[in-house]
Amino acid sequence: MEKLKKLLDKEVEKRDNFFEVSYENPDPILIARRYQDEKVALICSLFAYGKASLIVRFLDSLDFSLLQESEEKIKKETKHLYYRFQNSSDVANIFITLKRVSQIDSLEDIFYKGYKKESSVIDGLREVITLLKKVNSYDSKGYTFLIGNPPPMKKVSTLSPYKRWNMFLRWMVRKDCIDMGIWKKVDKKDLIIPLDTHTFNVSKKIGLLHRKTCDLKAALELTENLKKFDPLDPVKYDFAIYRIGQEKSV
Repeated sequence: MEKLKKLLDKEVEKRDNFFEVSYENPDPILIARRYQDEKVALICSLFAYGKASLIVRFLDSLDFSLLQESEEKIKKETKHLYYRFQNSSDVANIFITLKRVSQIDSLEDIFYKGYKKESSVIDGLREVITLLKKVNSYDSKGYTFLIGNPPPMKKVSTLSPYKRWNMFLRWMVRKDCIDMGIWKKVDKKDLIIPLDTHTFNVSKKIGLLHRKTCDLKAALELTENLKKFDPLDPVKYDFAIYRIGQEKSV
């Protein structure tokens, strides 16, 4: 494991530079860090599924100033937009939802209400997603896919890994040349790795993960194993592992 730690530490160091993310080497944080805003970052992370270049192209087409406009204008200006499973109504409604939430509290403070008691990211996510659904009754298959459902109190093994939400939290909480570190109330040691197919497969291949299903339980297992390398910042390895999988270098 010491040899693996050295390999991953080297990858983290190599990739911890501002130019690791670009239009030639795309990642949705390329658009998110341009704005340094939690609502914009959440939209960028929720649409972060599929081919990275297509995600970035779609995010580049969005006018994030609409978060300050009326709901009528949001609907008008997004009526021709769509991305994979989301139609124009889905796109409009994530903007509308976040506009309504911003009139209540910041996403950080809402998350913190759930997180603070037991330093639980899952409890924080439950608080945020529950409020997103409460402020906007709009519902569709594409919109539900976009924001997900609040994690139940138990049955962790049956849950999705909440990859896009955990990626959003990584962006918000960690601070380095990749991640923005906008939030100050959440400890990076409590983050859960954003587990996707690339990370799942690479982690199994290099012996960091043994679970056969790509779910939240696997994400928690991988996070615990990465804490053996860095208990204070286990998710710092996420971007390096993701890039290794993306580039098929193992």
